Amino acid sequence: MRLRLIPFALLAAICCSSIGLRAQSTPSASLLVLSKRNHTLSIVDPATLKVVATAPVGQDPHEVIASADGKTAYVSIYGGGAFHVLSVIDLVGQKALPDIDLGVLNGPHGLAFVGGRLWFTAEGAKVIGSYDPATSKIDWVMGTGQNRTHMIYVRPDLKQIYTTNVASATVSILEKVARPMMGPPPGAPGGPGSGPGGPPPGMPPPNGPQSVDRPPAMDWNQTVIPVGKGSEGFDVSPDGRELWTAAAQDGTISIVDIAGEKVAATLDAKVFGANRLKFTLDGKLVLVTSLRDGNLVVYDAASRKEVKKVAIGHGAAGIQMDPSGTRAFLACGPDNYVAVLDLKSLEITGHIDAGGEPDGMAWAVRQ
Repeated sequence: MRLRLIPFALLAAICCSSIGLRAQSTPSASLLVLSKRNHTLSIVDPATLKVVATAPVGQDPHEVIASADGKTAYVSIYGGGAFHVLSVIDLVGQKALPDIDLGVLNGPHGLAFVGGRLWFTAEGAKVIGSYDPATSKIDWVMGTGQNRTHMIYVRPDLKQIYTTNVASATVSILEKVARPMMGPPPGAPGGPGSGPGGPPPGMPPPNGPQSVDRPPAMDWNQTVIPVGKGSEGFDVSPDGRELWTAAAQDGTISIVDIAGEKVAATLDAKVFGANRLKFTLDGKLVLVTSLRDGNLVVYDAASRKEVKKVAIGHGAAGIQMDPSGTRAFLACGPDNYVAVLDLKSLEITGHIDAGGEPDGMAWAVRQ
């Protein structure tokens, strides 16, 4: 009789253990990691470096971003420019929500969440756009006219947007400006050649009634800046003055003076195969990963000199900074782990198993 009870007890223990694992809640602050091989999003407890939950996402996930309240994650399903959806994950319920279908906007990649909206690039359509979660609609799209518009950075005041255009070897600076007043066309009432007088009685001026209550119409100006060939990963310095981008093909780092809208310096960094570039939160260091090299390259931002090469495996892509400013997480796809870098010692102090071929990462803080 006891022999029959032992397997049952073991089965009950296993079931209870499994339920306990599934029941782990999402930490208030979480590291999100995409697995390109497993097609999953892992929610990682940054204190223990353990995965507390996973959720399915679409094929070929590349980038992930969390909403401002930390409750929702959005994932770009890239497919080399063939796919046109964003996967959506409920981080509290730890489950997939319905996809966002971008229609003809193929190849979504770079993501940002600013001003209550989700901003994205659509490489196949050569555009950037924004999605409003409150209305479940794409509310703005703008073309860049550049090839492989890939990564995106949106300023908190929403007045400037930056992108790298990989195949065009350019950076776009898009600036929001007031649209100039436009008069009526020639021959129209009040226009050139129409004779004296303005529009007929009761007809509003050509640009509509003007008052202090009505904001001016807005437009966007684009400045295209040539940079190194294959420039993809980039970041903006914490003071907002410089944009650094690493070129996979020629191995250089281009430093863009944002106010001057020009390249201020080009570093012969030899970061061939460069994939991502990130400033540390204090702006003192710049980290560059490569899919061709097993080393992380660390630069001093002030001197613009290489500080160290850190062996991390056989190559890496995504970089994510810990909000504490003490650690960086490096997605080492060829080695199927996320390496943890101590930013004081510049040594690898741990690894996270978050599925095969980890890539895009993000931080989620629940409000």
